[in-house]
Amino acid sequence: MKYNLNNKQFVTIGNEHGLSSSETVFHYSQSGEIITGQYGGGEIVEGCFVGRFTSPDRIELLFQCVTKTSKLLAGKSSGQISTSASGKLHLSFDWQWLHGDEGGGTSSYVERGMMG
Repeated sequence: MKYNLNNKQFVTIGNEHGLSSSETVFHYSQSGEIITGQYGGGEIVEGCFVGRFTSPDRIELLFQCVTKTSKLLAGKSSGQISTSASGKLHLSFDWQWLHGDEGGGTSSYVERGMMG
């Protein structure tokens, strides 16, 4: 299945060893196979990402952010897109830090409804 992430928003529902939380909102844009976006909220003041589809339901991203403590972080992730029973998109990532911290983890996100 080919997914469309353009103009979609996601919130964190699980994040092992990461900074994003339920307060963090990710705004996705897509043009063809290219993905871009911004995120912020919770411990993250400002963040951005760029990536691409590697298959119809898989993506890879490079991301960077500045935290509330002025820490500059960057990382990479590989993700799977699926659709929940309610019809919302779900993203699951394996990720690792490339700059500013060590280690990595897994994280998951659900599409945010367009309410308020």
